[in-house]
Amino acid sequence: MRFIRYVFLAALAVCLVTIALANAQMVSLKLLPEALAQATGYSWAIELPLFVVVFIGILAGLLMGFVWEWMREHKHRAEAARRRGEVKKLENELKRVKGATAETAKTGDEVLALLEKAG
Repeated sequence: MRFIRYVFLAALAVCLVTIALANAQMVSLKLLPEALAQATGYSWAIELPLFVVVFIGILAGLLMGFVWEWMREHKHRAEAARRRGEVKKLENELKRVKGATAETAKTGDEVLALLEKAG
């Protein structure tokens, strides 16, 4: 399994390096379109290689997907936590009842012990 992981990572690295070498030309990344930048008086631009812009876009998409999925699964995590608390409460109650039954059996009251076993 470890070998398959390394082969996959090597293939992914080769693909990423190939994409980076093929898209090394510089592009201008602007915050606002020209008309809006002139209207607001605020224009911000940066020159980056195209592969950097693509990789940043991929990473931003992955992060948004992870956050979206984490928020979507919140109800399932909350339900699991509620059920874990309920199971813990019932286990404690069961221990308490078993302890009370053992004490009743030790006192010699067999009728009460039989009634608790049946009920």
